[in-house]
Amino acid sequence: MALPSLLLVVAALAGGVRPPGARNLTLAVVLPEHNLSYAWAWPRVGPAVALAMEALGRALPVDLRFVSSELDGACSEYLAPLRAVDLKLYHDPDLLLGPGCVYPAASVARFASHWRLPLLTAGAVASGFSAKSEHYRTLVRTGPSAPKLGEFVVMLHGHFNWTARAALLYLDARTDDRPHYFTIEGVFEALQGSNLSVQHQVYAREPGGPEQATHFIRANGRKTSQTGLPRPLGGIRRVRTLLMGFEVQQFWWGKTVVYICGPLEMLHEILLQAQRENLTNGDYVFFYLDVFGESLRAGPTRSMGRPWQDNRTREQAQALREAFQTVLVITYREPPNPEYQEFQNRLLIRAREDFGVELAPSLMNLIAGCFYDGILLYAEVLNETIQEGGTREDGLRIVEKMQGRRYRGVTGLVVMDKNNDRETDFVLWAMGDLVSGDFQPAAHYSGPEKQIWWTGRPIPWVKGVPPLDNPPCAFDMDDPSCDKTPLSTLAIVALGTGITFIMFGVSSFLIFRKLMLEKELASMLWRIRWEELQFGNSERCHKGAGSRLTLSLRGSSYGSLMTAHGKYQIFANTGHFKGNVVAIKHVNKKRIELTRQVLFELKHMRDVQFNHLTRFIGACIDPPNICIVTEYCPRGSLQDILENDSINLDWMFRYSLINDLVKGMAFLHNSIIASHGSLKSSNCVVDSRFVLKITDYGLASFRSTAEPDDSHALYAKKLWTAPELLSGNPLPTTGMQKADVYSFGIILQEIALRSGPFYLEGLDLSPKEIVQKVRNGQRPYFRPSIDRTQLNEELVLLMERCWAQDPAERPDFGQIKGFIRRFNKEGGTSILDNLLLRMEQYANNLEKLVEERTQAYLEEKRKAEALLYQILPHSVAEQLKRGETVQAEAFDSVTIYFSDIVGFTALSAESTPMQVVTLLNDLYTCFDAIIDNFDVYKVETIGDAYMVVSGLPGRNGQRHAPEIARMALALLDAVSSFRIRHRPHDQLRLRIGVHTGPVCAGVVGLKMPRYCLFGDTVNTASRMESNGQALKIHVSSTTKDALDELGCFQLELRGDVEMKGKGKMRTYWLLGERKGPAGLL
Repeated sequence: MALPSLLLVVAALAGGVRPPGARNLTLAVVLPEHNLSYAWAWPRVGPAVALAMEALGRALPVDLRFVSSELDGACSEYLAPLRAVDLKLYHDPDLLLGPGCVYPAASVARFASHWRLPLLTAGAVASGFSAKSEHYRTLVRTGPSAPKLGEFVVMLHGHFNWTARAALLYLDARTDDRPHYFTIEGVFEALQGSNLSVQHQVYAREPGGPEQATHFIRANGRKTSQTGLPRPLGGIRRVRTLLMGFEVQQFWWGKTVVYICGPLEMLHEILLQAQRENLTNGDYVFFYLDVFGESLRAGPTRSMGRPWQDNRTREQAQALREAFQTVLVITYREPPNPEYQEFQNRLLIRAREDFGVELAPSLMNLIAGCFYDGILLYAEVLNETIQEGGTREDGLRIVEKMQGRRYRGVTGLVVMDKNNDRETDFVLWAMGDLVSGDFQPAAHYSGPEKQIWWTGRPIPWVKGVPPLDNPPCAFDMDDPSCDKTPLSTLAIVALGTGITFIMFGVSSFLIFRKLMLEKELASMLWRIRWEELQFGNSERCHKGAGSRLTLSLRGSSYGSLMTAHGKYQIFANTGHFKGNVVAIKHVNKKRIELTRQVLFELKHMRDVQFNHLTRFIGACIDPPNICIVTEYCPRGSLQDILENDSINLDWMFRYSLINDLVKGMAFLHNSIIASHGSLKSSNCVVDSRFVLKITDYGLASFRSTAEPDDSHALYAKKLWTAPELLSGNPLPTTGMQKADVYSFGIILQEIALRSGPFYLEGLDLSPKEIVQKVRNGQRPYFRPSIDRTQLNEELVLLMERCWAQDPAERPDFGQIKGFIRRFNKEGGTSILDNLLLRMEQYANNLEKLVEERTQAYLEEKRKAEALLYQILPHSVAEQLKRGETVQAEAFDSVTIYFSDIVGFTALSAESTPMQVVTLLNDLYTCFDAIIDNFDVYKVETIGDAYMVVSGLPGRNGQRHAPEIARMALALLDAVSSFRIRHRPHDQLRLRIGVHTGPVCAGVVGLKMPRYCLFGDTVNTASRMESNGQALKIHVSSTTKDALDELGCFQLELRGDVEMKGKGKMRTYWLLGERKGPAGLL
């Protein structure tokens, strides 16, 4: 990012002569360049700085070299620190001026504190800056601030004896620097510190907003919980966590003292509604926080001192005027000294001549005067420091000498407190003339003296006296303490009985939950027997499991992501569980002690499921084969992909991977698992849809703690480890989360450069040497190299924040999400669009690899074989490939499943052809995923009909009937939650028929050959489906007999049903399966 070109060098100032040996004094300015709505905008402050330079030229034996950096647009918390860094690098200033906006000031103040460079501003009003921690120790505020406003408000409450409660209403659009929020923040803090019950509400700029506001003001008779204002600054760490969550307290509603901060239109709307609801009868007082007094200035629709005037109807104008009698306005106090008036006149002239802007006399000019006084204050303290033997580089010493200083400036008496915040004067305005409606000063508050000076003009209270903020039984007549009627005996008995029943119900519920938890822990649903895991030839394993390999696993070539056989990634230990490929991680332990902690960890692993976390399938604890079984992702790990030079990753693809990683970590940190602890690129895997998933999380006490003997491998694994973990000190959960953020920063650099983890340009260090340098923590901190010319500047900033030495300075993954959204230009596309783009990019890359490394004949052969395996059973396809004739085969007993959709014809008539195709594709894709878990074979789909068989082509003894029964129950359960895209409120009604008997199977035809079933069993199964009912499973008596042999299925007699071509047949409804030793788990 280029530094703005404005660079003004003043070699000699008016009347100033450079003495021998004098050095330049450099001031750097970081302020908004154009937006005059800010009181600290550069066209407003620039003339004051120029006037201060001229004054310094006559007073100090130094030349001034003035450096200015303007921000493009308004206040930016991201650009401001970058400008400050550029100014520091290129000009090494002695003093920083600005920013005035809160969020940029927070960021720049951190840098200034680190550089020990004084940062002077007349803005940045937030209360968080008052706590001069390590982050803001060089910040000096010579202008007004929110805590000083709070001090004035507390004195007003003491004067009027308001000690119970107050309400705050403010506008918070969150699209700017939140000026109303940070102004009222000081009031909130001060009143809370005075033990008042304070409630707040954000004003809703929408229909009904005024009604909500008045309801908030007058609501009474109940209690509410309040936890403080929303968290103020993403970038400010405060020693006092005032606004980041108070202890929950209970407050009575019904408030008489209301503070409103927002535009004048908002105040008008609230007061009109208050007038309609009779809230302006003298029982309430409204303080309007208009610190710059814009409401008291003359405007297009109002005269000076008449904030109630507006372009409204006569009735509304009269109502506003009456309502404003209950309003008190608080503003800054304009300095009454002649020097300020002269300064303001010169300021307006210089603004017109030097900046071409016309400024009007207003309280906004006070900020420019505060910058002027601040520069002179710095010069005075600098002179003293040099005379005492110090230097201008003694930033901390200079700032400390400003504390508690008093001097006369153009804005009057300047008094700095112990926090280097200026004491501020305020004015309280009231409708002093009821005839004209003019607002006049009722009191002046002197910040240096901590004293309110009343002007003698009485405040026109509607009832003649200030309202009480805690009148007994005035706002809560339903309070039992206000009801003098004693409770009857019957009421007491009824109340006691009700409480008893409630306590019994709550206790029963808690006991039930406890029992269910214990039952779940004892059932060990996660446990996998070693015999259930299959290894070896994939085809044999899948044949035994009764399912087939998909095209993506069988035929694709992934370069270095796969072995020479083209099936599995290099470093993944894989096997098969229930017909599915799974990843297996062996644990180097002789046995596992199933303590309660381990059982809870395993339960939590089953409970935590998310798109960007690998699914935990189970664990095997059979010695010596102790392992963790998780979802398998065939594309390999992120480290595999990044280190494979043959894979071209554009930035769209990289940002998609980063975004997936951030989503996964954000979910993990908010889950019961709380942190990862070992995040690295090898623990990030990519599935077949190019979605990145995080693996190897959780189960801390389950996993092996033994380290490998290979020292190089040991230290190579620690390249992603945070410095605080390398030191070996135990960390709390939040500390582990910040360590994950550090690891993410290293992965971010790995993705951006594709040069391996912890890339160091020009250095050849071993992993052990790198880890030792990171562990030492010596400045400058040892971190990877970054090529700023090739990378997005905000991405580089995010990396540096993530691997900051102080964990508290690292952002959390919620904040990182915001960063990613800002510079990921493709982040707004849908998941499907993003997936299609990923697939297209990968397909293009794969095509190049095929052209370079694979003959066209082998590629076509692979595709033909893969397609053949999808059309025909694996055993039949193999016979055809060998040129053998496929003989028809008879099967003594199989079970056939038929289903269709009731009302499909009517649904099709009301839908477009594309909608029908989409519906069937969604439904049968769901079905296909379910049947993969059972020993069944899908025969065909015709329209809405779905046909499945068990017992062929691979014979499975007597298991075919229960397999089909369980599959039918699973499909029926899935239909209940299935949603039609174009008719989301309609429920699909699936009709299922099942029959058991002999069939003959064989391949029919040479063109588009089909594996077909023949025999009366097929017809009978079809009749069972057509004579069934919606959302029921209709089974024949032969199927019922086969299921009765297991004794775990629940069936209900339907009766004798007339079947076309069959006569009457006795049939049954399959209702479910009982859980038990022989039942479905």
